[in-house]
Amino acid sequence: MSTAAQKSVSTRKERVAWYLYDLGNSAYASVILLAVYSAYFKKEVVGGAEGSRLWGLTISVAMILVALAAPIMGAIADYSGAKKRFLLFFTALSVSATALLFFTQKGTVFLAIMLFLLAEIGYRAAQVFYDALLPEIAAPEEMGRIAGMGWAVGSAGGILILLLILPPILMSKSNILVVRGSLVATALFFALASVPIFLWLRERAQPQTLPPGENYLGIAFKQLRQTIRAARGFKEFLKFMLAYLIYNEGVIIALNFAAILGAVLFGLQQTGLIVFFIIVQATNVIGAVLFGHLQDRFGGKRSLTLSILLMVACIVALYLAQNQTQFFIIGAVVGIAMAGIQSVSRAMVGTFSPPGKSGEFFGFFALTGRTSSVIGPAIFGWLAAELTLWYQAQGQDIVLAEQMGHRLAIFSIAAFLLVGWALLTTVDEAKARQAATMNDAAG
Repeated sequence: MSTAAQKSVSTRKERVAWYLYDLGNSAYASVILLAVYSAYFKKEVVGGAEGSRLWGLTISVAMILVALAAPIMGAIADYSGAKKRFLLFFTALSVSATALLFFTQKGTVFLAIMLFLLAEIGYRAAQVFYDALLPEIAAPEEMGRIAGMGWAVGSAGGILILLLILPPILMSKSNILVVRGSLVATALFFALASVPIFLWLRERAQPQTLPPGENYLGIAFKQLRQTIRAARGFKEFLKFMLAYLIYNEGVIIALNFAAILGAVLFGLQQTGLIVFFIIVQATNVIGAVLFGHLQDRFGGKRSLTLSILLMVACIVALYLAQNQTQFFIIGAVVGIAMAGIQSVSRAMVGTFSPPGKSGEFFGFFALTGRTSSVIGPAIFGWLAAELTLWYQAQGQDIVLAEQMGHRLAIFSIAAFLLVGWALLTTVDEAKARQAATMNDAAG
């Protein structure tokens, strides 16, 4: 390989700017989706098991809107040559709505839902344009390394923001005003970490002219049809995508309801929840490294099976757990299993993709990922609320009824994981690799 081919297409400063953006948006995910706002919404804004129902429905609505908008966003990203402008708009939307969450309090359910939807849509849409900048700053031979570094920096951002908001929450004994203030701090962290990408990174793509009579919506659906057509001849890949669609629902439920389960089942206050997610984030890094080595040695399907079944074992253990210490230990193992599921799934798409069509296959993978999480959170929230009402009707105390309802609803996570795993067993990994190789040779 020539020296010119080895030279990076971007400057170190541009890559750092791209990494720092991941630092900021991962902070949003850690605080809003995981450690703070989900539990605050359920316990303080709504209260009772109805909070779980509404949180699940809100997550599902957000993901439906994102799934519908994603192809259009992708088409705009491809054709506009204005990724940074759209990235700025959606980042500003997410940051602003996140900061305004400070004004949510007990009873402001509609406001809390609408602001969260705006923050989540901004966060997810911005990711489309952020991801689309990767090919502009990374040559094909360095894309994996740069993307991996972004993921690592993002994980660090998730831990860093939790460490920053932990001391004031701890010293104030989870004072509600301080908890609400942490949402503003997160918005500020996200905004500051985003500044370099707009100042330092030069957008290289030139705008494409839309064909006569076409618009972004039409182009989006044409691209979607092309992606589906490209994948149609790869039976094993499509079987894998169906399995991923199902087992990923279990992962999304676990992520979105972990804080609520910690608060309801084990009485964790905001401080304990933050510590819990710091542990999960740390073991997530360990899991990604561990399962990366396992995949290289034993193959993707075996490694993915191990990670899914490990997470199922954690779900069973969570049902049986009786104290906070057990919850923390289970969370640490879940962090490892979840990283394995996510990282191995992504890597398997790479091995199942013909080199000339990797972009299309990863586009299909991204679409599948966005489509999943539409049903699972709503099902979990509905089950938790309905089972709570059933236990209350049997004469159970409201607190105990809520705990028992949520504890039984946990099995919905295991159900998605096991059904997805059962579908995974039908995937022939060797045939999938062979199909990719043959297609490449034919090309």
